[in-house]
Amino acid sequence: MASVLEDPALERHFRGHKDTVTCLDFSPNGKQLASGSVDKSLIVWNLPHKSRAYRFLGHNDIVTALQFCPFGRLVASCSKDRTVRLWTPCMKGESTVFKAHSAAVRSVSFSHDALRLVTSSDDRSVKVWSVPRRCFLFSLNQHTNWVRCARFSPDGRLVASCGDDRSVRVWDTNSKLCINVFSCSGPVSSVDFNSSGTCLASSGSDSIIRIWDLRTNKLLQHYQVHSAEVHSVAFHPSNHFLISASADRTVKIMDLLEGRLIYTLHGHKEAVLSVAFSRTGEMFASGGADAQVLLWRTNFDRVCYQEMLQGHMRRTTPDPPPHLSDIHPRSPHLHRPESADIQSRGSVVKANGRSRGGASRRAESAAADQRGAEQEEQAETHRLDVLSGHPAALTSTLKHIVTQLDVLTQTVSVLEEHLTLTEDRLKECLINQSHLLRSFQDLQVAGRSSNLSPSPALV
Repeated sequence: MASVLEDPALERHFRGHKDTVTCLDFSPNGKQLASGSVDKSLIVWNLPHKSRAYRFLGHNDIVTALQFCPFGRLVASCSKDRTVRLWTPCMKGESTVFKAHSAAVRSVSFSHDALRLVTSSDDRSVKVWSVPRRCFLFSLNQHTNWVRCARFSPDGRLVASCGDDRSVRVWDTNSKLCINVFSCSGPVSSVDFNSSGTCLASSGSDSIIRIWDLRTNKLLQHYQVHSAEVHSVAFHPSNHFLISASADRTVKIMDLLEGRLIYTLHGHKEAVLSVAFSRTGEMFASGGADAQVLLWRTNFDRVCYQEMLQGHMRRTTPDPPPHLSDIHPRSPHLHRPESADIQSRGSVVKANGRSRGGASRRAESAAADQRGAEQEEQAETHRLDVLSGHPAALTSTLKHIVTQLDVLTQTVSVLEEHLTLTEDRLKECLINQSHLLRSFQDLQVAGRSSNLSPSPALV
């Protein structure tokens, strides 16, 4: 991908959980971030500064997963206590609870219309629920071991699930049938659809990230960039990037268009268990065994110069080469080796023609002149072809120049920001100095007035 990337930056960090952070999700409007923990609590962080966070208590065991509904009115959470709770993300923190499975519930996911909820469990089942009626709809049962994760596709027609049976299964929610199975080399802990629903990412204990193409049912890409289990993966909303969290204490970001790792982030001191992008992709969050929630500004998706470069190329690429008859009168004739060869051939013809009659010599001379003209025209055409090849090199050079200019533009922008900050600080210092000077002058005036006032003994 022809782009100039800006590094992601740590924006804030939140400390409020007493134990490992297991799951994260942003609200649709990007103003809240929810986190669940081994400490059995769920915290909704209000991202505007100086806003109070809400701590919700209700689960009797580890909170294993959570998700905001697409409209932001509810937060669904699940736990090892076998229940699912639907919370109202406000100060009161009211919730409704229902027993979902006969074993620990591992994941929870809303459909695009917020009418259905899919859960997965250690009881080897995937279940779909009605959100408005809070009732069970149907179950999907073909996994042979714990089901670690289940997700609705963006259009709600499919459900993807994965588990310790080393498989990723794709289900049709209308027919309730498993329509595809992808095999992995180890237990699979996380799956995620891209925003268009055409690809599915999976990760697990084999430390390999796989991306499957659901249109061809084939493995599209795989990344072995972590040195330990990959607990969580998430697509960027643009589908150009993928983020992963691993037990090796790192968060990694892959560029899917170029098929390579572009960033490794080392903010956590222990294993990282969860990552999530905001709905716009401007922010992402990570949580781990160090009980921290880190909020990052994405930055690397801010400026993509592919279209800009293409626009520059359209402006700098010359028109198709003109015809020889158009360019020949406007350029001087170049004496090239081909011209010498033509003239030497003509002289040979003339030398051979001396033993013949005058008419024959004139005919052959005319033929030689004609051949010489044809050779000269061919030489000019060859010269034009060579010149017509220059735009390719020129295009490459201009593209490099444009790339360097873009980098220079970014550098100037950063310098301008630093200069602005310096000017603001200098202005603040001058204001403070003026305030101090005014206070000092007021004190001097007060001291003089006290010296001039009569003492009580003299009155």
